[in-house]
Amino acid sequence: MNWYLFRLGRACITILLLLTFAFFALAASGDPAQILLGPDTSQAAIDVFREKWGLNLPLWQQFLIYLDGLLHMNFGLSYRSGESALALVLDRIPVTLSLVLPTILLSIALGVPLGILSAMHRGHLIDRLAITLSVVGLSVPSFLLGVLAMYLFSVKLGWLAPSGYVDWTSYIMPVATLSTVGIATYARFTRSAMVEVLSRPMIETARASGLSEGIIHRAHALPNALTPLITITALEFGHFVTYAAVVENVFGWQGTGALLIESVSARDFAVVQAIMIITGVTMILANLLADLSYGFIDPRIADLRHRSSRRLRTACES
Repeated sequence: MNWYLFRLGRACITILLLLTFAFFALAASGDPAQILLGPDTSQAAIDVFREKWGLNLPLWQQFLIYLDGLLHMNFGLSYRSGESALALVLDRIPVTLSLVLPTILLSIALGVPLGILSAMHRGHLIDRLAITLSVVGLSVPSFLLGVLAMYLFSVKLGWLAPSGYVDWTSYIMPVATLSTVGIATYARFTRSAMVEVLSRPMIETARASGLSEGIIHRAHALPNALTPLITITALEFGHFVTYAAVVENVFGWQGTGALLIESVSARDFAVVQAIMIITGVTMILANLLADLSYGFIDPRIADLRHRSSRRLRTACES
């Protein structure tokens, strides 16, 4: 229990640091009044703008108002439209999730088997091909893949719509573009985990006892190798959301990534701040959930954590 409380407390501290960074990073970028209104605006108009948005207050007071607003789920108003920044972001989240979730499923469905085959045939042709595909997938930028896919399948062949949402086929190019990095990542980590597990003494013992390679792989290697993929999935979720910012703009999808780039270009700091906070908190909670789930998936990890907490408590008492 102490370990879980420690992880929960650390997640809360990380979220607080994220909120602090989001505020001061944007505050250090300059005066929004002068940036938005332009250099030719009169001082009187700038003062009115600052007073309207609370920018005339001391920075520490703005920070306290900002934290109080977050406690009440108030992320401020958009400088451009005057709408709630949170509402603008929440309106775009379903679009981003409609790209990210199929991407994760496709990446797992193709990347994990590829990594397993690569580890089982280490040093053979399929292993070299898998390693090459992983390197290429991790090296080629997402925007370049998106542009090439659009040129080939939309401009040259005319098979798919170049941008926006028309029907289910509009998902093919964006999801395939995003999945390239995901497949390469899952294949690389799965291969590394499988190779490490297959080199353990327990595998040699299983082979010496006469078990077939198929049983060894299914019953002993796979369960141990796939457990770390929980953490990889939690981390990749955040990465996919980041990559989606580029892919959404390439293919004209109006998700949070497109909104982020629009807001940065327009210096709409409240919306940028809301996207930073929501994305960051989601990643922190996803990693926390992955850590907490380990104990339920593998009882040995839960037992190890319990013994570590007990030793720490004994050391503190002594």
